[in-house]
Amino acid sequence: MKTRKHHPRPGAVLVGFGLYAMTAAAMAQASFDIPSQVLRVPTIDVGGQTYRNLEARLDPDGRLTILSLTGPQVVDNAARISAATATAQSSSNTCSGVRPFYWEIGDKTQRLAGGSVNASGSSTVYDAGTTIEIASASKWLYGAYVAEVRGGALTAEDIRFLNFRSGYTNFGFLGCDQTDTVASCVARNNNGVLSPENIDRFYYSGGHMEKHASLPAPGMNLGPLANGALGAEIRRVLGTDINLSYSQPQLAGGARTSARDYATFLRKLLNQQLKMAALLGSYPVCTNPKTCPTAASAPTPSDLSWHYSIAHWVEDDPVSGDSAYSSLGAFGFYPWIDATKTWYGVVSRASLIGAADSANCGALVRKAWVTGVVQ
Repeated sequence: MKTRKHHPRPGAVLVGFGLYAMTAAAMAQASFDIPSQVLRVPTIDVGGQTYRNLEARLDPDGRLTILSLTGPQVVDNAARISAATATAQSSSNTCSGVRPFYWEIGDKTQRLAGGSVNASGSSTVYDAGTTIEIASASKWLYGAYVAEVRGGALTAEDIRFLNFRSGYTNFGFLGCDQTDTVASCVARNNNGVLSPENIDRFYYSGGHMEKHASLPAPGMNLGPLANGALGAEIRRVLGTDINLSYSQPQLAGGARTSARDYATFLRKLLNQQLKMAALLGSYPVCTNPKTCPTAASAPTPSDLSWHYSIAHWVEDDPVSGDSAYSSLGAFGFYPWIDATKTWYGVVSRASLIGAADSANCGALVRKAWVTGVVQ
C-alpha cells in the first residue's frame, strides 16, 4: 500500500485506504458513526507527517469519500510559545478560573515553554519545583511501574486491574491512613472487598490499583511497604531522577511530586525509556455509563466520552477530543502527552475545587501550542 505525496481535498474518494497507510495508533483512535456512515480519525501519521481530523463517508459501493482532512501544519516554536503563553495567561478562558497555577510544555529533550500564572490577591505561587499532592495523576506512575516490572508484557490480570475492570470498587473516599502499609490499606474498611457485579465493567476507583499492588508474587508484592519504602521502590524502577514520595501508601492517589519531576517522567515516555511508552492508548475501554453498557462509574461529565487505557485516560471524545493521553488529579494536577507523542505538558496546582477546569485549561494550551493560535 503506497502513500501518495499530495493533500487530498474534500470530495476525494479513498479506495481501500489506498491514499493513506493508516497506523495502528490511528486505527485505535478511529470512530465510525453508523447513522451517518462517517469514519473519523483524529490523527494519521504519514511518513512522519501528521494529518488531522479525517472524516470519510462510507458509500454504498464500499468506497470511502473524504469529507475533510487537515494537512500537516508548519508552526515554528516562536509562534507556539506566544500562543500557548497568551492562552495560559488569558483572563477570558477557562485558565483564568484555575489561577494560581504553573504550566509547562516540552518535547522529549527539554522544557520549551511555561511559567507561573498568579491570582490577584493570592500569595500562593506555583512553579516548576513546587511539590504538591497530585492525587489521581499517581495512577500513570503506578501503571508505568507495573509495565517496567513486567518488561512491557502485561498479564490479562494486570490489564483488568489497570483499566479498572477488576471489580475492586469499594475503595473509601479517605483511602489509606498515613501509617498504613499497602496491605493494611487494602484491609481497611471495605477497601479490599470485591464487587462481583462490577467485574469486567469500567469503574473508576482506587481499589483496583491498591488490591493489585498488594497481590503476592507473581503479583507486585508491595503489600508490606509503607510510605517511605513505597516511594523508594517506585523511584528505583522508574528512575531516581524522578523525585516523588507518598503521603499515604495509595498507588492510585497518594503521590507527591513537582511539575519538574513529573515532566521528567513524561519525557522518559516520549523517549521510549519506559515500557509504558509502547502502551499509551492500549487496551482502551469505554467509560461513559450514559453511552457505554460496560461502564458502571466514571468521574467525567456525562456528555464526555473518553476511553481509559493502562492507568491513563485517552481524550478521544468524538466531539471535543484530540486523543491526548492524560491523568488528571482531583486537586487539579494535569499531566498530558499529545496524540502524536511529540509534546508533553503539565498544569500544576492544588485546589479542592475545579479539577476538571485544569484539564480544560491544559487542553486549550495544548491546542494553542499545536496550532500556534491563541485559544
